[in-house]
Amino acid sequence: MIRFHSIITRIVVLHVVAIAATSILMPLALYWLLNEAANNLHRDSLRSEAFIIGSFLRPQPDGKLVMDMPREMRPLYSPEYGLYAYAVIDTDGHVLFSSRPDGQALFTPDDKSLSDWLVRRRATGSELFGVTVARAVGEKMYFIQVGQDLAHRDVIIDDVVTSFLPHVAWITFPILLVLLLIDILIFRRALQPVRDASRTAAAISPQRTDVRLPEQTMPTEIRPLVHAVNLALERLEAGFRAQRDFTADMAHELRTPLAIVRARVDSLDPGPSRDALRADLVNMTRTVNQVLDIAELEAFIVGTDAKADIHAVCADAVAFMAPLAVEMSKTIALTGASGPVWVRGQAEALFRAVRNLIENAIRHTPSGTSIEVDVAKEGVVRVIDNGPGISEADRESIFRRFWRRDRTRAESRGIGLAIVARVAEAHEGSITAENRPEGGAAFILKLRPA
Repeated sequence: MIRFHSIITRIVVLHVVAIAATSILMPLALYWLLNEAANNLHRDSLRSEAFIIGSFLRPQPDGKLVMDMPREMRPLYSPEYGLYAYAVIDTDGHVLFSSRPDGQALFTPDDKSLSDWLVRRRATGSELFGVTVARAVGEKMYFIQVGQDLAHRDVIIDDVVTSFLPHVAWITFPILLVLLLIDILIFRRALQPVRDASRTAAAISPQRTDVRLPEQTMPTEIRPLVHAVNLALERLEAGFRAQRDFTADMAHELRTPLAIVRARVDSLDPGPSRDALRADLVNMTRTVNQVLDIAELEAFIVGTDAKADIHAVCADAVAFMAPLAVEMSKTIALTGASGPVWVRGQAEALFRAVRNLIENAIRHTPSGTSIEVDVAKEGVVRVIDNGPGISEADRESIFRRFWRRDRTRAESRGIGLAIVARVAEAHEGSITAENRPEGGAAFILKLRPA
């Protein structure tokens, strides 16, 4: 059995099958109805002719019967004109009057001729359609047979029936096709709320779990499904919220114990052990702060009217990270635009992204080299380092959360670049990485101009 994934396709195919059957059955049914209507008209017309002929019969005193037909009506029944033919028969089956040249009856008398009946027969190459009507003349009963030549030029009704199939019936199929096209437009119109709901559903993401499908505009048949989907979205939103709250609470609660441990380590006597513990605490604090940042960014949405000076954001980030660069015997510089560069976005979130890019560059740049933060007027920020570069296989993976090229390095948890990717996504921007021809890597953050 063929299965269709589209409702409209399924309806159209079923309609085509229905049209094919209807386009065959409807003309046949109409032809049968027209034929029956034509037969009834012929019968009524011939019965009227039989009564007219009966009115011309005159009984004589000697018991004989004569026909007194007006002169002007005789051509209708003449063999030369041939529109009508008649015969008058007595109860013994003797033909008293006939318009046929041989003087015979139109139809062979039998038991059926005692009642009004229709018959078709071939006579002298013509198709006759006739009736037999019983008529009392005087004290005797006579049978009047009247026939009509259907091939005569003056018989139009039968021609209409005969020409119906080849000339009229074919119109049924194109008419039904037009109705099919109208049905398709109606179905598309009726399913428009479903397409609108699909576009709304496409906007749902872990960052937009508050979006719900509209129920009031849905057709009655689909409304229960939409309601069930909205209930499922509410459960998912509750689960995401619980997960974000748990991550943020854990990161926040870890800050106080780390501060206490940092104070106790600082109180130890100077030496290699204290320096190692202090370095581990710095890495742990950095990781906790990054986890807290990414938990906050999960629910972060940029307002439609929010804008920020990305040049000022980069200047603040360079100033903030300069001490770390100097401590690691590296230099950092801000280049590019000299004035404000306005982009659509939130300054604090963009600061986190640029800061993490600079921190990533500092950690991968050898001592004695420099990091460059270049700001273009189009709202593009390039953070350039002199490190080992990025392999082709790693360029997509480096922005995944908790991904690390070197798992043995304890100072990196693979969160910084994931934060950058999340900020870029929230700002409808992009973050990419490429290798420089002269060595090192360049991370390119593209934002929408305000």
